[in-house]
Amino acid sequence: MPMEQRGVDTVPEAERTSSPRDLVSILLGSNLCLGVIVFGWLPVSFGLGLWPAVTSIVAGTVVGVAVTAPLALVSLRTATNLSTSSGAAFGVRGRLVGSVVGLLLSLGYTALTLWIGGDVMVGTLARIAGLPTGGLAHGLVYALLAACTVVGAVYGYRLLLGLSKILAIGMTALLLLGLIAYAPDLTTAAPQDTPYLLGSFWPTWLLSAVAAGLSGPIAFITLLGDYTRYISPQRHSPRRVLRATCLGLCAGLLLPQLFGTYTALAARGALDYAGPLVAASPAWYLVPLLLAATAGSVGNAGLMLYSMGLDLDAILPRVSRARATLVVAVVATVFVFLGHFAWDAQSAMTSFVLLLTAIGTPWAVITMIAHLRCGGVYDAEALQVYNRRARGGIYWFRSGWNPRATLSWTLGAAVGLCAVSTPLHEGPLLALTAGVDCSFILSGLVGGASYLALGTRPARAPEPEAAVP
Repeated sequence: MPMEQRGVDTVPEAERTSSPRDLVSILLGSNLCLGVIVFGWLPVSFGLGLWPAVTSIVAGTVVGVAVTAPLALVSLRTATNLSTSSGAAFGVRGRLVGSVVGLLLSLGYTALTLWIGGDVMVGTLARIAGLPTGGLAHGLVYALLAACTVVGAVYGYRLLLGLSKILAIGMTALLLLGLIAYAPDLTTAAPQDTPYLLGSFWPTWLLSAVAAGLSGPIAFITLLGDYTRYISPQRHSPRRVLRATCLGLCAGLLLPQLFGTYTALAARGALDYAGPLVAASPAWYLVPLLLAATAGSVGNAGLMLYSMGLDLDAILPRVSRARATLVVAVVATVFVFLGHFAWDAQSAMTSFVLLLTAIGTPWAVITMIAHLRCGGVYDAEALQVYNRRARGGIYWFRSGWNPRATLSWTLGAAVGLCAVSTPLHEGPLLALTAGVDCSFILSGLVGGASYLALGTRPARAPEPEAAVP
C-alpha cells in the first residue's frame, strides 16, 4: 500500500472514493480501544453507580453528537480538513485557531490512548509471563506502541481505514468476551470509599455527562473532516453522510465507554483503572485483554496522530505531512511518560477534557454557522491560499484574519474557561451556576451569539467553477 502524499491540500474528485459505510467503520473501529474505554471509568471514579453513570454518559454523548456530527458536512463540500475549511469563517490565517485546537485535542487523546494501553499491556504480561512492571518495562512498551502508531499514521488514511474495518469486528468480539469475563464480579453501586466528587449527586452527574459523555464527540470537532474529505458529494448525499456520522459516533463512543463503566465497577476500580482491570480479569481473558490493549491502542492513536500531522502541516506549510507526523509523535510520547510518572490520572484527564471542550465548542459552533450561511458553497482554491504561502482570495478578510469571527471565538472560549470546574481549576462564573459546570453550553452560546450579533457574513464563492459543488 503506497504512502499517502496529501497533506491539507484539496483532494481531487477522482480520489474521493470512500463511502458513508467507510465512515462508520473508521468511527467504530478506531474507538473500540482502551483510550476511549477509560472514559467510562470516570463516572465511577466520581462516585456514581451503574445506572447514574450510564445515563450521564448516554445523555452527554447524544448532546455531543448532535452538536458535532453536522461538521462532517463541511469537508464533504471543501475536500480538505476541517481546520483548513474553517478559513471560510476565520480567514485563511485565522483558521490556525482550528489547527491549534485540533492539535491539542489529538495530542491529549493520543497520549491518553498510548498511556492506558501501555499500562494494561504491562499488567497482563506480568500476569501471563511474570515480566517485571517497573519503569523500564513501561518505557519499552510505550515506545513499542508509539512506533507501531507512527507507521500507521505516516502511511495515512487508506491503511488506517483498512485497520479500522478489522478492528470494528475484532474489538467488538473482544468486548463481548469481556462482558462474560467480568460478569461474576459486577456490582451496580460505586465502591463504598468513593464519595461524590462534587459533594452531591446532580453536580457530579452533570460533571460526568460533560467529562465522560460530551467530551467524546467534541474530540472529533476537527477530526471528522479528515475522513469526509475522501467522500464525494456527487455520489453520496449529505443526509447519508450525516446519518453515517451520527451512527459511527454513537456506536463508536457508547459501546467502549459503557464497557469501561461495567468493568470499572466489576473490578472495584474507583482510584485506578488499568491495575484493577488486569487484576480482576480471569486467566482465560488475559490474552484477549492483551490483544485489545495493543491492536485497539494502535488503531485509535494512529488516527489521532494522523490528524495531528495534518494540523501541524496546516500550521507549518513547508513541513510535509509525514515529517509533521513524526514530530508530533515524539511530543505525544513525552506526554505519555508524563501521564505515567508525573500526573494524577483522574485530575489530569478530567481537567484536560473540560478545558479543551470549553475552548473547542465555540470554534465548532462558529464554523457550523458559517457553513449554513454560505449554503455549503466554498471557493476551494481560496481556502488554500495560506498553504501555498500566497495572499488574497475571498477569505483573506483583513491580512488573512476575520476579526469578528476570531473575537467571537475568543469571547466564547474566555467565558467557557471562566465557567469550568476541574480538579485543577475553578472558574469564577461557577458562583452564578450553583457550582455546576456549564462551560460547554456557555462557551458555545456566547461564541455563536457574538458571531451572529457582529453581523459577520462569510464570503461566498463568486462563480460555480471556483467552488466545490
